[in-house]
Amino acid sequence: MEVRAVGHCYLHRHLADVTTTHLIFPGGVNAHIFVSWLHPFKEQKLVVVGADGMAVFDDAQPWGRKLSVYSHRIRWENGCPVPVKAEPTHVPVEPREPLAEECAHFLSCIASRKRPRTDAAEAIRVLRVLARAEENIGRPSSPKDSTLRAGSWFAHETAVVDPGVSIGDGTKIWHFSHVLRGSRIGRDCVIGQNVMIGPDVIIGDGCKIQNNVSIYRGVTLEDAVFCGPSCVFTNVVNPRAEIDRKSEFRPTVVRRGATIGANATIVCGVELGEYCFVGAGAVVTKDVPPHALVVGNPARQIGWVSRAGERLGPDLTCPRTGERYAERDGRLVRVAREETAHSPERAS
Repeated sequence: MEVRAVGHCYLHRHLADVTTTHLIFPGGVNAHIFVSWLHPFKEQKLVVVGADGMAVFDDAQPWGRKLSVYSHRIRWENGCPVPVKAEPTHVPVEPREPLAEECAHFLSCIASRKRPRTDAAEAIRVLRVLARAEENIGRPSSPKDSTLRAGSWFAHETAVVDPGVSIGDGTKIWHFSHVLRGSRIGRDCVIGQNVMIGPDVIIGDGCKIQNNVSIYRGVTLEDAVFCGPSCVFTNVVNPRAEIDRKSEFRPTVVRRGATIGANATIVCGVELGEYCFVGAGAVVTKDVPPHALVVGNPARQIGWVSRAGERLGPDLTCPRTGERYAERDGRLVRVAREETAHSPERAS
């Protein structure tokens, strides 16, 4: 059986108030279930459509009108279907309480050791359908968040995600964080507590942004970037509260695999190279080469790090992975194992 489900949020950001579930059975039978917590009236109605008629069970009707049969049929005229409608025929239903009848049947089966009409196996089948429907819904969409991608990403109930945001599957957004309009966050990212992103910020796949980080317009993080707790990005070099300088934002690009340590400050208009490492508390005022290890205020290079984040010794070989590097024209490059890396002068 195939299960398809769609849900929408109105009262709660992460719990669907309205759902539609479609069930497609191997024999060709199709069914759909519509549920809404928002409807102002109670409606519990089952409609079965067959080739020669339709049956409707409306639990909100009086006992004499709960079950109705409609002898509707379809007549074909010149290749076009024409419905032929009929008045309903009401089928008497004995007035009994359903839950009481179920309990009585269950007790009777216990006494007679007979198999009940519904048992644990039936319950498991129902739960499997519900689980597949819930999985299919993923994160329900909201009219306020109509441009959000309905995928398997998560946002804590205290987080705020503005309309016009794109978030990749597997990404988690934690307590009190705010993603502003126009921002794009990739797959499998972790956004920590009290993080602000945007507006119009681009973040790649697999990034980890720790607590208390603000990423402003003009900042771009490529894939697998690590931002340590309370690190700081800027987008204006000479801000004044009295002067609007939004047209003077300077872009900051953080390349793939870079690490920014806790409480570091990245002055706008710079580029952090691939797999570079900015030490905790450093103040970066100029571009950082790929694989460079920088510390201090202003930040200065004191060595090289591997793709695994390990500081390299004179042989420029990663102690964790065995990858070998060479320094060429003031840059660090990865070399094949059969190559021989010359011994460079240490960066200072």
